Amino acid sequence: MTYEHTQKAPLYLLVLAVAAAEVGLAVWLGQKALAAALVLGSSAAVMVLAALCFRQLTVRDEGDRLAIRYGPLPVFRRRIAYADITAVEVGRSSLIDGWGIHRIAGRGTTYNLWGFACVVLRVGGRTIRIGTDDAEALAAFLKTKLSPASGGR
Repeated sequence: MTYEHTQKAPLYLLVLAVAAAEVGLAVWLGQKALAAALVLGSSAAVMVLAALCFRQLTVRDEGDRLAIRYGPLPVFRRRIAYADITAVEVGRSSLIDGWGIHRIAGRGTTYNLWGFACVVLRVGGRTIRIGTDDAEALAAFLKTKLSPASGGR
């Protein structure tokens, strides 16, 4: 049994719209305020890159580990060995967990793109939340990968 699922989110469209507005403002400012126009143009370029990095979230089986990859520009990724996972459960992230990649003391690390449904993993005493619109299927798949020593939770 293998698993692969890609969640797409509309948030990148908002980021691209803000970048377009910045470019428009930079063009309008032009030579009148060259420094401000350059800052706006640079900011727009960074926002376009961010939008392309966080347009989708793919979670897939790689044989002995689970791969988490944002894209289509594959800058941000994480791999978790199945042997290191001790527990799996369907959960919900909260507003404090945010969207994107966040590490919060006492709550663990969250990889999320959109929404609040997630799978909560216990990995070496740490908590990892993987946001997905396919939480039940991902949790069921991961439970098949747990070692018998972990109790199969």
